[in-house]
Amino acid sequence: MKNYKRYTVTAALPYANGPLHIGHLAGAYIPSDIYVRYLRSQGRDVVFVCGSDEHGVAITLRAKKDGTTPKEIIDKYHKKIKNSFEEFGISFDIYHRTSAQIHHETSQEFFNILYEKGEFVEKESDQFYDEEYDQYLADRYIIGTCPNCAFDSAYGDQCEKCGSSLNPTDLINPRSVLSGKEPLIRTTKHWYLPLDKYQPWLEEWLIRGKKNDWKSNVYGQCSSWIKAGLQPRAMTRDLDWGVDVPLPGAEGKKLYVWLDAPIGYISATKQWAIENGKDWKPYWKKQPKSENDSRLIHFIGKDNIVFHCIIFPTILNATGEYILPDNVPANEFLNLEGDKLSTSRNWAVWLHEYLEEFPNKQDELRYVLCSILPETKDSEFTWKDYQARVNNELVAIFGNYVNRAIVLTHKFCNGKVPIKSELYEIDKEVIHVLNSFPEKISSALEEFKFREALGLYIDLARTGNKYLAETEPWKFIKTAPERVDTILNIALQIVANLSILGEPFLPNSSKKINAILNCKQLKWSDSGSSELLKAGHEIGEAELLFEKVEDEVIEKQIQKLKSTAMENGKETAKSVAPQKEVIAFDDFMKMDMRIGTILEAEAVPKSNKLLKFKVDTGIDQRTILSGIAKHYTPEEMIGKQVTVLVNLAPRNIMGFESQGMILMAENSDGALKLLQPSDKADDGAEIS
Repeated sequence: MKNYKRYTVTAALPYANGPLHIGHLAGAYIPSDIYVRYLRSQGRDVVFVCGSDEHGVAITLRAKKDGTTPKEIIDKYHKKIKNSFEEFGISFDIYHRTSAQIHHETSQEFFNILYEKGEFVEKESDQFYDEEYDQYLADRYIIGTCPNCAFDSAYGDQCEKCGSSLNPTDLINPRSVLSGKEPLIRTTKHWYLPLDKYQPWLEEWLIRGKKNDWKSNVYGQCSSWIKAGLQPRAMTRDLDWGVDVPLPGAEGKKLYVWLDAPIGYISATKQWAIENGKDWKPYWKKQPKSENDSRLIHFIGKDNIVFHCIIFPTILNATGEYILPDNVPANEFLNLEGDKLSTSRNWAVWLHEYLEEFPNKQDELRYVLCSILPETKDSEFTWKDYQARVNNELVAIFGNYVNRAIVLTHKFCNGKVPIKSELYEIDKEVIHVLNSFPEKISSALEEFKFREALGLYIDLARTGNKYLAETEPWKFIKTAPERVDTILNIALQIVANLSILGEPFLPNSSKKINAILNCKQLKWSDSGSSELLKAGHEIGEAELLFEKVEDEVIEKQIQKLKSTAMENGKETAKSVAPQKEVIAFDDFMKMDMRIGTILEAEAVPKSNKLLKFKVDTGIDQRTILSGIAKHYTPEEMIGKQVTVLVNLAPRNIMGFESQGMILMAENSDGALKLLQPSDKADDGAEIS
């Protein structure tokens, strides 16, 4: 792994039009915080920036809905979001806001640089216009039917059901959010970034460059966009809220939010530098000696991939001064209790409410969300799973081990680290295993595999439990006290290592362990050692790290969601189709089902239902057609692992031979869900 001189880590700017929920945490903030804490524990130079995105149509729509002004909305939610992040423990170096003067100046400076270099194309275009409100309608002022999935409330820039990026004119049956009426078409002037001009550069940098080590969902979506051909995109809007376009004759026009929002990372870094006596430039600009001095990493959700991997890098490159993102580890979406998270339907677990109802339980939520992060595919949070993971893993494995080691030390060694003497084979083996954990966890974190890293971490606690169970020190206190001393010395060294390696994942628990061990926080480089605690060092009394989550606590949260569902007219009881005719086991065994990876995906011409895939089945690479276009876009399917019935007789469908079937599950509402392995499997792995 390469060490950079410094790291610039950004987390997606949340819209200041509502509070945070667990989907936000799982998408960008928990993984970025884990990664930054890991970097800091190694003593690396890192700046971790974020802030409220306070421009764009989402803000003005919220203000309209609440009968107030955009300024009052952003002030209200910026404070709420900032406080939630701080109380939860996300360790930003600065949490800024795009309404700040330094941000407006920085954004306008970028626009002027590109304008003066002749990078924009100025042209007139037709745009939707609401005659009743005498206003041009930017992206989110328009809703209509998505042309990809037929969702009837898609926005003019994006469908929140299938995730497709759209233009307002793509919508079927468009209507104004303001009046609810079909809008008129009027001509207006804007400045466009000619993405088609930069397509060759993007292909070289992104496709033929070194980005094949990016996550498959990110690389696949970018490849699909570029393959489809990039088009010029307007960098200005007709709005009354946002950053002014800094040109004469551009009154009433604002910068497109996806021009100014990513620049918010830079303006936040500038503000951090001012407040801390630093120079912001080395974290963002190319340096004379080497362009690799700084590593830029964006943590985002999958709905922001195109903006961070195509539009923002194009803007940075066009200036000629800035470094480009080295990786964009975007996560997929987190679902909640069998349904998509929805702020409009209040179908969410809100962070500020969790912090109120579960005081001092930040690490529990961090652990559960990290263990189910939607790293390459959508995942799901349920309250029953939350309870099971806390009780069966944090309490029964991790907390139990730390408590046992401390209690036994006080019982048999007067609360002091005992002397380690003769090592048995089992001692040598556990020390060897202990030595291997830091490198394995580090390797997973460097590759942004946070679920794997957390699994390895909890395995270290399992190792400690197994060691105590097999050595049984309580049996030898009278016959071989020196053997007890050796076992408990090693047990305490494992506890100390859990403190170091757990800081990125469970920072509050690591602090508690340090307090119990009566020692300062050690560095990552100290981990793996079985000599961290010196003989004779006095430790504190045992303290429970985690408490069991009772059934009534979980039932209260489930009932809370059920009430929300009923308020929104959503059925909580799911209808299930009756069982089909019984078949013989031999009939079942005739089916050959394998795991495969989707390499390519595209829509089938003249069909609004079919997608055509190139699938690596492990046996071969074959073409399969599937009627899922209303549920999944080609972009989001690339890189996904699916279950394939490979020995289904080929069929000719709309001029293509389909050589198999991708297996799906159909919900009672008709929504199709992919049947995928819970963890990555080998292509060709058989389902049995």
